[in-house]
Amino acid sequence: MKQFIKNRNNQNISVVIEMAKNPKGLAFVMHGLGDSKDSDHIKTFSQCFLDNDYNVVRFDVRNTFGESEGKFEDANITNYYEDLEDLVNWSKSQDFYQEPFVLCGHSLGAICSAFYAENYPDKIKALAPFATPVNADLSKKNYTKEELINWEKNGFIVEDWGDFEVKIKWSYMKEKEKYDLLKKVEKLKMPVLLIVGELDDTTLPENQQILFNALPGEKELHIVKSAPHTFRDKNHLGEVYSILSRWVEKIN
Repeated sequence: MKQFIKNRNNQNISVVIEMAKNPKGLAFVMHGLGDSKDSDHIKTFSQCFLDNDYNVVRFDVRNTFGESEGKFEDANITNYYEDLEDLVNWSKSQDFYQEPFVLCGHSLGAICSAFYAENYPDKIKALAPFATPVNADLSKKNYTKEELINWEKNGFIVEDWGDFEVKIKWSYMKEKEKYDLLKKVEKLKMPVLLIVGELDDTTLPENQQILFNALPGEKELHIVKSAPHTFRDKNHLGEVYSILSRWVEKIN
């Protein structure tokens, strides 16, 4: 079932709710920058939860390439996080809602899912942040000093994302400085599953190891061989599905 809800800025947010026949729980699945609720990897994560008898809610954040309102160039962590918070609050009035629930996100959706879990740990059954940024300092290491200087000077940077180019404002990176998963990582005592591609040059495997080492509770880290940031290859998606499915069985 697809519908539109309003976020705190009165923007339309596109939401898909998928119902299991005999639901054991609820999972929210969140995409990253430049993706949507209908990206292959997001639909794979969602299908895995459905196949394991979870109701699933996936949605397009504002300022993305999906069906929600807003411009991509205005995307940042805050509006991603706020839309997740607004979605959960709206879901509380729906028949499918239950606590505690599972949060699963990719990239920017992963860091927002983790921040939500840090802020509302009692609501979270388990957390699955895949290819997650950890903090601004680690993200800046993906760029040379000259690139960062020019990015700040020009106010934007143009990045080649394979099929297309995107313009990212310097304010996006500056705003990241307010978000550091390690500062409240002790709140993440629920089971946590980390997955990252071996060839991920956006959220590096060694950064995931830093987060993994800091996590206080039950945790797993899986590195998918030869996979890039988005696991777009069918074999990579199949491996991620298998890892996630085994983990979901453990947390039930």
